[in-house]
Amino acid sequence: MLSACSPEQANQETLAFDQAYPPQAGGTLMSAMPSDPSSMIGMVAGESASLAIGSYLFNSLLKYDQNLDLAGELAASWQVADDNKTITFKLKPNLQWADGKPLTSADVLFTWQLITDEKTHSPYASDYQLVTQAEAPDPQTFIVHYSQPFAPALESWASLQVLPKHKLAGQDIHTTSFAQKPLGSHYYQLQEWRHGEYIKLSRNPKSVMGPANIETLVERVIPDPAAQFLELMADHIDSMNMDPITYARIIPSRPALAARLNQYKELGNSYTYLGFNLKRKPFDDVRVRKAINYAIDKQEIIDGVYLGLGIAIASPYKPGTRWSNPDLHPYAFDPAKARQLLAEAGYTDSDGDGYLDKNGQKLSFEILTNLGNKQREKTSVIIQRRLKEVGIDTRLRTLEWASLLTNFIKPGNFDAVVMGWGLGLDPDQYNIWHSSQQNPGQFNFIGYHNPQVDHLLEQGRLEFDPEKRMQIYHAFAKALYDDSPLVYLSAGYGLTAIHKRVQGIMNPIPPAGVGYDSQKWYIPAPLRRAQIQAE
Repeated sequence: MLSACSPEQANQETLAFDQAYPPQAGGTLMSAMPSDPSSMIGMVAGESASLAIGSYLFNSLLKYDQNLDLAGELAASWQVADDNKTITFKLKPNLQWADGKPLTSADVLFTWQLITDEKTHSPYASDYQLVTQAEAPDPQTFIVHYSQPFAPALESWASLQVLPKHKLAGQDIHTTSFAQKPLGSHYYQLQEWRHGEYIKLSRNPKSVMGPANIETLVERVIPDPAAQFLELMADHIDSMNMDPITYARIIPSRPALAARLNQYKELGNSYTYLGFNLKRKPFDDVRVRKAINYAIDKQEIIDGVYLGLGIAIASPYKPGTRWSNPDLHPYAFDPAKARQLLAEAGYTDSDGDGYLDKNGQKLSFEILTNLGNKQREKTSVIIQRRLKEVGIDTRLRTLEWASLLTNFIKPGNFDAVVMGWGLGLDPDQYNIWHSSQQNPGQFNFIGYHNPQVDHLLEQGRLEFDPEKRMQIYHAFAKALYDDSPLVYLSAGYGLTAIHKRVQGIMNPIPPAGVGYDSQKWYIPAPLRRAQIQAE
């Protein structure tokens, strides 16, 4: 192996990383991501890696500003009719794709038609299927009609990544080469994708939002967080999402490294859970589900796995927001209560082996999680130990992310999973919990069906009054709490390390998060690493 370093790399300790420089264009930002996208069409793939890369490439009609209020992106303006059943969007003038072709309302209409097509199987389709008619009467106007008011309507148009009709019309969205070689309209365009290794994005000079400062983004695919950290220490990447041990213990213990990094902590819109396949026994019995909930010590997981950098929750909403029901409290750690519920469900240790059984069948199941996510792997081990103490036998299995999704989650081929949900800002969770959303590729893969919850989710979509809407979602959360279709394990913090060579990051961090306005970030020329490419 050959190695070379620039004067900057050889003398990082002497560089003034805390010195402020004026904004300037150029440079390369190196980051790490834990998994390779399955496709660049995130609205079809439905997984976070695809959506994350897609957010660099594609625009939506609307976006959230730094204070999480809706603002225009492709749309210059929009008007909601008095009856709340029609929205008229006016696009900004002179929009274009990276190849110079015009971006018009016909592209928005095409994208809506694609996502709502049953053959597409988009997990996000339900919001857009409520549109009874969409039209593009002229290149700058896009109009949608609803049969009844839909409260999250505007927010939904901040999520639809608009795709180019001239590249995708007439193609099979599941086999198109566009999914691997996309053409977008946003700040960056795909330059190179080496599957399993890295994705390189270059600045799009025709970006509808104007040029970004940083010339090149490189997302290296590094599934193992420990390997990511080694690359951060070696100055081979500039940023990474950290686990609590790295954030709270390892970086502070290395003064030279800490001096080169800024660390950020923010409570995110996500939570980790143990989810049950409700179409399989014994999870069709609510007493068993509740028993498992009581048998797991959530604070033990938060303290032991997340070093206290998490919050126990009792509803699927960010703590402290109006949507989080204050009357609900996490299931207590109560093994005696767990054993009582299991006994009521007919489970006893009839053969004295320490495990419960019923009708000759041991109470046993398998827990799946994704390989490389150490927090979920450690959490699974703690769950296994606690369940063993109340007589439940569990087997742990870790799988590569793509395999977990394709071979187990989508076809419903699992007993239980330790996974996470990242949520939007609107409280509507129809896509996750409504009983109609159980087809392969949709998000209700645990098979949850509760007519009361269905009704509440449908009501919540129709209610515009904030107070009444809050009460609906509080009732929804209470119904989930009583049903216990999953075990809420914790709401975690987003922990990010970014090298100080990256400047222009908003301070203090806005409600929209550390990554907001990243197109304004810049890397001053004196602080850039040398780029040596083999020919």
